[in-house]
Amino acid sequence: MDWYPDGDETLQHRAGVYFAKGVAPRVAGARWFRDTGRRDIQPELQEQAGWPQGPEFTVRPAGEQAARRTGRVLGIGVPAVLNVVANALGGSGSPFGSPTARGRPDEPENEVDDFPVMWADPGTVARGAPWQLDPSRRPDTYRTQVALTDRRLVFLGTTTGSIASADVLWEVPRDSVAELRRMPYSELESDVRLTFADSSWIRLTAVNPDDAALLIRHLQGTIGGLRKSDLTEGQRIRVDRFVRELPKDAEPPTFTVLPSGIVQVSAQVPTKAAPGAYETHAILMDATGDAAKPRPGDL
Repeated sequence: MDWYPDGDETLQHRAGVYFAKGVAPRVAGARWFRDTGRRDIQPELQEQAGWPQGPEFTVRPAGEQAARRTGRVLGIGVPAVLNVVANALGGSGSPFGSPTARGRPDEPENEVDDFPVMWADPGTVARGAPWQLDPSRRPDTYRTQVALTDRRLVFLGTTTGSIASADVLWEVPRDSVAELRRMPYSELESDVRLTFADSSWIRLTAVNPDDAALLIRHLQGTIGGLRKSDLTEGQRIRVDRFVRELPKDAEPPTFTVLPSGIVQVSAQVPTKAAPGAYETHAILMDATGDAAKPRPGDL
């Protein structure tokens, strides 16, 4: 693993994220950075925060919408993650279900007529977001992730194939976060909006749609993180066997206690199918370490 939390904090979840992009015909593939007056603040970010120059997008005329609907090869990305392998009871499949199709826009002004991924006046928290979250500004082999701990959100950058330590790009305390909200009008419903206490926000896409749900549930407190030392002896024995069965390049597991008390153990494993792609291997276990089935409300 290329980044570790401090000794007195618990890693709850780590997920690949990056600035979202529009899916509506007029804004497909585009992203803008706005202040609350809806002005483009890219020049300010470049001059004041050292952002490299990025592409300039233009909202397409309404007359193009019909054509865009039938020709959606507009660079609309499909998440690189392939699947979540759940080894509960020896079976496989995502414990959180298959990704669903795009939803309907909640905010047409921000999803159909315009598509800001940063909404921030000068001096607000969201202005601190790193430019590396923008795929159009960073190298093709660079990937960004967010690590959620019981104290903070840490945004990390890594280079595909590198064994160097992750770059710590930005971090914010958890108490600066007002809301993490699912934005259904997105490819595979994998977008989330991270709103801070000062009402500034950024819109992100989670590489794995399941990660969006997990991040939200951790922040809401409906599920919690554990350390290995918090597990029972039987659970630790089961975890050791689970880790031995993983590929050698797997990252250390994380432990999540679900509402019923069942513990989910997850580990990310890089895959060669696509740069930055990974599989998540997981098991569910009860207090003795035996395989367990999810109960109502767990997933």
